[in-house]
Amino acid sequence: MAANSIPASPSAPTGAIPVRTITDDDLRFSLRQGWEDFRDLRGDLIFAGLIYTLIGLAAVVMTTSRPLMPFFLPVVAGVALLGPVAAVGFYELARRREHGDEVHWFNFLDVRKRPSLDDMGIVAGLLLLIFLGWLLAAGALYALIFGWTTPTSIGGFLSMVFTTPRGWALIVGGLVVGAIFGWFVLALSVASLPMLVDCDVTAAQAVSASWRASHRNKSEMVRWGIVVSALLVLGSIPLFVGLALVLPWLGYSTWHLYTRLIDREAVAGGRCD
Repeated sequence: MAANSIPASPSAPTGAIPVRTITDDDLRFSLRQGWEDFRDLRGDLIFAGLIYTLIGLAAVVMTTSRPLMPFFLPVVAGVALLGPVAAVGFYELARRREHGDEVHWFNFLDVRKRPSLDDMGIVAGLLLLIFLGWLLAAGALYALIFGWTTPTSIGGFLSMVFTTPRGWALIVGGLVVGAIFGWFVLALSVASLPMLVDCDVTAAQAVSASWRASHRNKSEMVRWGIVVSALLVLGSIPLFVGLALVLPWLGYSTWHLYTRLIDREAVAGGRCD
């Protein structure tokens, strides 16, 4: 494992967890290290395949009923907003591998034994609220453009969205609104959930550090968000089956990105292990 030599931010508030400034090299490093972890720990495919694929398929089935059809695309796209929650098991595997511990696929569930488990639940609840906010915003945008007309079939709905000017206005508006929600999820979770797996800190401390690290490295985080979104889209196309590869890779990569963003040695009391 390459050693971190990135200087911590000198401007962190007193008592706050120090964050670092990163470069595009750190993004590439994180993806390479994440891929190495993935190649060595392939047993987690069981969890990625079962958990995320089933969640995606359930979302599709739920929104193909007529009353919920306008939420079909927002739900499919918005499932990615909850991706960081599904990845906490991969952070645990990466943590164990970093410490030289023996790693098996069932260690995915050992995240339940971490001291900050309750705080992980708080962050997960926050991401769920953002997901619900995204659905409300998407529904309001649909009603603004199409009124309260309910499509009669999924085929008719997709045709209405992709072949009409109003449909393209919905797509463009949805991309803009989705990018805003996506940034909030990225900024709040990119370092907070890995930190809660790694350290005995509170949800407020972890979210604060993640938010400050993301805003300190905005251009790099935007590029990271684009890479993550592109990989999730590619993984979702074949009935979400590709996420069995993409989600572990991104989970491990996010762990390594966290180690570049946060000065773990400076966490008060040495509460990271």
